[in-house]
Amino acid sequence: MLKNYIAALAMLSLLGCQSTDQETTTMADNNQNQTENEGDWISLFDGKTTQGWHTYGKDSIGRAWIVDDGALHLDASNKKDWQTSDGGDIVSEREFDDFHLQLEWKVAENGNSGIIFYVQEDTSKYDYTWNTGLEMQVLDNNGHPDAKIHKHRAGDLYDLIASSAETVKPAGEWNQVEIISNKGQLEFHQNGQKVVETTLWDDNWRELVAGSKFADMPGWGSFKSGKIALQDHGDNVWFRNIRIKEL
Repeated sequence: MLKNYIAALAMLSLLGCQSTDQETTTMADNNQNQTENEGDWISLFDGKTTQGWHTYGKDSIGRAWIVDDGALHLDASNKKDWQTSDGGDIVSEREFDDFHLQLEWKVAENGNSGIIFYVQEDTSKYDYTWNTGLEMQVLDNNGHPDAKIHKHRAGDLYDLIASSAETVKPAGEWNQVEIISNKGQLEFHQNGQKVVETTLWDDNWRELVAGSKFADMPGWGSFKSGKIALQDHGDNVWFRNIRIKEL
């Protein structure tokens, strides 16, 4: 009896070790998968410096763009015309084609800005980022005059498609947004809700462009890769947690 009891205890101990090993292996696999998934994302802002960004058409970034409490902040206290003195739109160092972009933004009261993508940085042909890039509008819908214009409100595909729902938060509060462009399928998400969905580069798209303020800009809306830009529209705006995944 004693021998049988000891044998049973040994068997239970062995099974327990195997179970623990299996659990450890599963946890390691899960952690590895999570790390790999996180590794797909590329940070475009480290929360400490302006590294990775420069003013459109220049080698460096304007002094009006500063890092403020973990956010990339356009200090628009020294306004010049419709932009900021020593500011200007800033662009990413890299270009992207199919991508999933995530970030958070907030804007000052009555503020205006934008997130622009597929920007062609060729100042010999194009004076501004928006001469080539599509824009997700950033706006204080409660205070800025543009909010009275259809397709110019926060979350809109600027001047082309209005948001399907009003999800923007008031000035001074953070908004989480996503832009997904994959094989011609474009989506905008704002604060957890899809607000724009369209197909790029087909006949319907070309009709939308022809009916917009961009109709006379050569090649506008036809570019399938380019840089990400953050707009200086002469108002205080903040961006943080900026990351992108190539699709």
